[in-house]
Amino acid sequence: MEGVHRPVSAPGGENPLRPAGTAPTVARVLKRIEAFYDAVPRSSARAEDFGPLTLFVQEGRGWPYYARPALGHTGEVPIAAVEKVRARQRELGVPEAFEWVAETAPGLRAAVEASGLTVHEHPLMVLAGEGGAVADPEGVTVRVVEADDPGLESAVAAPYGAFGATPEPGAAERVAGRIRAGYTRLAAAFDASGTALAAGQHQAVGTVSEVVGVGTLPQARRRGLGLAVTAALVADARARGVELVFLTASDGDVARLYGRLGFRTVATALIAEA
Repeated sequence: MEGVHRPVSAPGGENPLRPAGTAPTVARVLKRIEAFYDAVPRSSARAEDFGPLTLFVQEGRGWPYYARPALGHTGEVPIAAVEKVRARQRELGVPEAFEWVAETAPGLRAAVEASGLTVHEHPLMVLAGEGGAVADPEGVTVRVVEADDPGLESAVAAPYGAFGATPEPGAAERVAGRIRAGYTRLAAAFDASGTALAAGQHQAVGTVSEVVGVGTLPQARRRGLGLAVTAALVADARARGVELVFLTASDGDVARLYGRLGFRTVATALIAEA
């Protein structure tokens, strides 16, 4: 992937990863991310309280959510609480899944692993600047996709195809609704025929946004499309006043690619599955 890292200040002249005053800036950034994680599912899910844990349950169709530490909880988590959530997930017929940040909820991993789930580690990255400028790769056009864009359905389908899956019925309509409501922004790389070869989204809550679901069709990989889509999402977020942009990379190799846009690893995102 080809990208140009342009390290400049964030809006207001503050680099979100630069120490300021006596309080560690990274700790403040993680606190904002935790508030985001608690808020963003609530636009399409209900929150069920399990003491130190919160289970988000998708209402209507859509990708099922997960459980995570209750906002503000930083202490130990009993195995019984994890098992109670897992029993509820089985009852609902949704994946037994937990997501959290290792540094802000250090007491959860032991309980999750003791319950029999497997924990995967992923770099949690924050944009330290405005983001790098990336030219459109040859033969494609990268653009933000609005709700009435004729390329919407193709753009929604591309990340599914990247992982060998098929969009569930009504996926494009749901994304269009979220775009209209201001919950989601979608960007895609289109070939000359108007077919999306790569796409991704960013979801903002206030001045914080997460880049999610960036995927490239297998036949179009190694052309820098994912990086170009991410750059377009970052530019859109900044244009809309977002101060803090973050993402979770699948592994260290992918994290190094995102580093070319100015993303820096600040913590470890943990995902636990059966």
